[in-house]
Amino acid sequence: MEPKERVESVLKKKKPDKIPFTIYENKLPQCQVERILRNKGLCIVKRISVYKTVYPNLNFKNITYTENGITYTKSIIYTPFGELETTYRKTDQTEDFTTWKITHLFKTPDDYKKILFMIKDANHIPDYERFLKVEKECGSDIFIRGSISSTPLHQIMVDFMGIEKFAEEWAERRDEIENLYKVMAEKLRDIYRICANSPCFSFNFGGNETGNVMGRERFEKYVIPLYYEASDVLHKKGKVFGPHLDGNNRVWADLIAKAPIDYVEAFSPSPDTDMEFQDAYNLWKDKILWINFPSSLHLASEEKIKETVRKYIEIAKNDYRLIIGVTEDIPKERWQKNLLLISEVIDSFIF
Repeated sequence: MEPKERVESVLKKKKPDKIPFTIYENKLPQCQVERILRNKGLCIVKRISVYKTVYPNLNFKNITYTENGITYTKSIIYTPFGELETTYRKTDQTEDFTTWKITHLFKTPDDYKKILFMIKDANHIPDYERFLKVEKECGSDIFIRGSISSTPLHQIMVDFMGIEKFAEEWAERRDEIENLYKVMAEKLRDIYRICANSPCFSFNFGGNETGNVMGRERFEKYVIPLYYEASDVLHKKGKVFGPHLDGNNRVWADLIAKAPIDYVEAFSPSPDTDMEFQDAYNLWKDKILWINFPSSLHLASEEKIKETVRKYIEIAKNDYRLIIGVTEDIPKERWQKNLLLISEVIDSFIF
């Protein structure tokens, strides 16, 4: 099987010739080892949207500047009710893709009407041609995955407000937050239809929720119902989707087990989180575990790395509900050796 075909096989719950091994497109430096890994079957996951969003009644402006050797970008959104502004800082490592949000869009209650206008003004339209072009160019060893969106409450909490401000607003003006949520959830219904009718097969939907921040009650009320809505539209068209749940999941593990999702992407087993791989595999019986190989183990011994990969495959070898992925940075001095070790163990389990 080709690398892309192997991933698709597991997502369709069919038997692959071996467990797929994937990595995000920005986690694999170009070099000789990269070529070796790809020749051995490592599949690059390229993330592309099948829709674009336009705002007919908003204006945007970005201002980039440097202070004390640090580069900042200030993004300004001009609405009929005034400006929204957020500031980002890039890390000081030019090869690092990480940016840090310094200020959020929401600063005072007066910003609710500005953000609400921005949400209502969003017009989501298909962008299938770009997907098809990239798919044709990439060939058989790159899996192209689409994205639906962040879930609305997570976006309000993390992108618009920040955790501390969200906690204040949740206590003082929850009705305003719920109003934003309802409009955002309605807008998502356009995205479901666009994704379902697109040439893309697989979509991430939401994720990055953290149990001790989002909480079980909010997750059950504001996140899980959206999975059911998406499922009703996407599954009718033969699409698969799942959330990016890379944190502690035990608090809502039973809710995930019942949810109509196809996979849990970036699941990072213990010791990085509060769930063992075996526990998750047994509980999420109809889900594919598209894991992130635990980041902390990239600092472990070679034997520990190989032992861990063997354990995962032994658990999954009877029904193949496993894709071993890398979704986070690996220490520069370890990535080549570690990925070759993981690939070596995978190759020892040919089905």
